Amino acid sequence: MPHTAVDKDAKQAQVLLSKYFGYDNFRLNQADIIQAIVAGDDALVLMPTGGGKSLCYQIPALMRDGVGVVISPLIALMQDQVDSLQALGIRGAFINSSQDFQTRRAVEQDLMRGQLDLLYIAPERLLKAETLNLLSQSKIALFAIDEAHCVSQWGHDFRPEYQQLKVLADYFPGVPRIALTATADQRTRKEIVEQLSLHKTRQFVNSFDRPNIRYTIAEGGQSKQQFLKFLQQQHHDDAGIVYCLSRKKVDDIAAWLCDMGHPALPYHAGLSNEVRERNQSRFLKEESLIIVATIAFGMGIDKPDVRFVAHLNLPKSIEAYYQETGRAGRDGEPANAWMAYQLNDVITLSQMLQASEGSEQYKRITLQKLDAMLALCEMTACRRQALLAYFGETLDEPCGNCDNCLNPPVTWDGTEAAQKALSCVYRTGQRFGVSYLVDVLNGSDNPRIKNNNHHQISTFGIGADLNKTVWRSLYRQLIARAYLQVDVEGYGSIRLTEKCRDVLKGQKTIYFRQSVKTRTSATSNKRAKLATLELKDHDLPLFDALKALRTELASQQNVPPYVVFHDRTLIAMAKNRPADTLEMEQISGVGVKKLERYGDEFLNVIAMTPLENTA
Repeated sequence: MPHTAVDKDAKQAQVLLSKYFGYDNFRLNQADIIQAIVAGDDALVLMPTGGGKSLCYQIPALMRDGVGVVISPLIALMQDQVDSLQALGIRGAFINSSQDFQTRRAVEQDLMRGQLDLLYIAPERLLKAETLNLLSQSKIALFAIDEAHCVSQWGHDFRPEYQQLKVLADYFPGVPRIALTATADQRTRKEIVEQLSLHKTRQFVNSFDRPNIRYTIAEGGQSKQQFLKFLQQQHHDDAGIVYCLSRKKVDDIAAWLCDMGHPALPYHAGLSNEVRERNQSRFLKEESLIIVATIAFGMGIDKPDVRFVAHLNLPKSIEAYYQETGRAGRDGEPANAWMAYQLNDVITLSQMLQASEGSEQYKRITLQKLDAMLALCEMTACRRQALLAYFGETLDEPCGNCDNCLNPPVTWDGTEAAQKALSCVYRTGQRFGVSYLVDVLNGSDNPRIKNNNHHQISTFGIGADLNKTVWRSLYRQLIARAYLQVDVEGYGSIRLTEKCRDVLKGQKTIYFRQSVKTRTSATSNKRAKLATLELKDHDLPLFDALKALRTELASQQNVPPYVVFHDRTLIAMAKNRPADTLEMEQISGVGVKKLERYGDEFLNVIAMTPLENTA
């Protein structure tokens, strides 16, 4: 493309960014991606959650002739995405099974008339012959394949329909395709390229780092009490997501949180579609609600002000952990990723994997991913460095914003204790789980031990100097470091690995992390709000008034509050106090359409809320 044409496209993209989205500058490599798609090239985009992936196809769809077709895996979120576009003055629509015939037919007619800028559709519907025929009769600007990691059979969100999307290259030659994801290691990237026939595609890989998220992984045990303390100290009135492994636990935790004074709703596949959609809608539209969910919840969620994501069970892979924690702090403001897990989680996930219908290769690779997740939990160094390294990225210095950096774990020479623990596994025949082994080491009067004659073996009672909590932690760390492995066919029994030989022979010194209570003091809601939003004390009354107006407008329009304005935009209003439309237009996040629709009302609130003198 001639240089003058590139410059012209860059200027047009900048104008659209300001006009519709209210931003002055592109972030990361959005500008380069947009330029490639506008020029007709394909692209594979890896960008962290909250990094602005949607702009990479929304702006090219506005610049190129025709409609941008967005392939999205969850129809439950399409209405929210379209609402957001229409609030910006962009002609968005979707086609899915939630619509009646007349509504769907009206969208199809708008498509045929060229009256749409963006059309959202699920992969299952796209692959139908009638849909491909409909699209072939329309002018298509581009195809955006969102959540492209769903193509990978090794991934945590595998959708077999995604592997059939390579037909787009055959049906629509010359139409650019952009595949986007926030989660893909080298194996998954390779599979995306192969399965979607993107061999000559330009790849744009941004940093996976989300510096605004603080990673904290707590030791197992009383996880509910630990989580409640975390909520009360840091997120008393905040929106958040809690992930659990089972549907029953989701229901139990949601009910328990309500009893503790924290409004919460469950979300899992065992609920009816109507209940799930209602709970999801409430979560998107209410500002202090917690959703408790299985991993079925969250993909594509565009709620920017989720202040925390908590895991009360171990995720099955680092990809899953990164994807799920990435739903916190999409607005760039400080957020927490908090987890408490137990060894039983490892056993449960391993047994679920063993019982699955996957191939032996799939099981082997998935187990490796689980091992990597466990190692992340038990490490003593910077968690962010390890997390980024998993995705092939190097962070030169410790992050200073994870639990291991903020509260460096105390380590102790556990070589002798490890030898006792490993010997106990061997002496009991490698047939028992951790609880039984700890009882043997502690010299417990457990009847099972006498029935098995294990009160007569050399390791009975030799660990009485350490309590059960220490032994459980030690066994968990031995498993994380691959000195031991869980035998999923043996009901969670623990077996030795070849790696343990050097420890047993005294040829290797091994250090373990020691339990240290997190030194986090409780803060008042007001101080927490000031720290999070970086507002001065006298700015808070205006910020609260602006939020109240936003809530009222969002309720009237039946849309989530962030569709009106994001928190960061309200923060800028509270700090800068624009006096007229010209000054309001300079606030980041206030585009032309929103200025026309909401400007006067927000200016009135600013004018009517005096600057308080707090001196």
